[in-house]
Amino acid sequence: MSRQIEYEIHPKESFYFIVKVIVSVLLYALMAGMLYNLSSLSLVKGPMVFAFMFYASLIALYILFSLGILVGYLKGNAIKVSRTQFADIYQMVEAQSQVLGLSAVPDVYILQSGGILNGFATRFLGSNYIVLYSEIVDAAYAEDVKMLEFIIGHELGHIKRNHLTKRMLLFPSAFVPFLSSAYSRGCEYTCDSIGNGLLLLVGGQNLFKRINQDEYIMQQHNESGFWHWFAEKVSSHPHLTKRVEKFKEVRVKKTFVPTPEVPTEPIIDISSTVSDYSNYMPK
Repeated sequence: MSRQIEYEIHPKESFYFIVKVIVSVLLYALMAGMLYNLSSLSLVKGPMVFAFMFYASLIALYILFSLGILVGYLKGNAIKVSRTQFADIYQMVEAQSQVLGLSAVPDVYILQSGGILNGFATRFLGSNYIVLYSEIVDAAYAEDVKMLEFIIGHELGHIKRNHLTKRMLLFPSAFVPFLSSAYSRGCEYTCDSIGNGLLLLVGGQNLFKRINQDEYIMQQHNESGFWHWFAEKVSSHPHLTKRVEKFKEVRVKKTFVPTPEVPTEPIIDISSTVSDYSNYMPK
């Protein structure tokens, strides 16, 4: 039996998902009721129904073509990772997909991004895609390619949790101010628990090794004010200072095992079988 990964679903993801479901169902019901009422008014039935269907079709086509152009751009310009192209990265993706219990390994592309150290996941016509920016791949190869396991794990987390599909189905709730951003931040925390090289994203290829992690976490508590608070509330991602703090808490909780007062059986050391990603974090 293959080993399955354990991860924490952040409470904010669960809470705001329920809120988005409720809001979306109400708005879907409202739109259905409006169409039904309009259908009973013969004078406006034709024009109003036509206008509604027209604008709904425009929105659907806009989303379809936007994602289609993105995927087409990737296929024509990015480097597709495979068993014969960046095979070590492909093996990471394949292994993590199996551990997460995904039904298929997503297509992975490496894309030049002009200095951005990040990646993202998307979905188009039933297929999942992961994009790794070339700068973060360069940084990983310069230090240790296994650092990419953090980034890959994070993006696979979005696929595992069906975040992309849920956002599409719950699209009406996006009209509620701050709701989608709050839900998105909860999703990011969940994916961070699966694995993300946060300090690499913070400091860049060379600077991240010199970051004082504890001092950076304290920055979250020392910096305050309206704009500090508001900037996060309108963002799809939590402040990185908070994500690093959460990442450290999870790592400590997973590695701390209390010793029983009177052991009745030999204690087996499993450290050699579990990857310690803290080796790739700055000391």
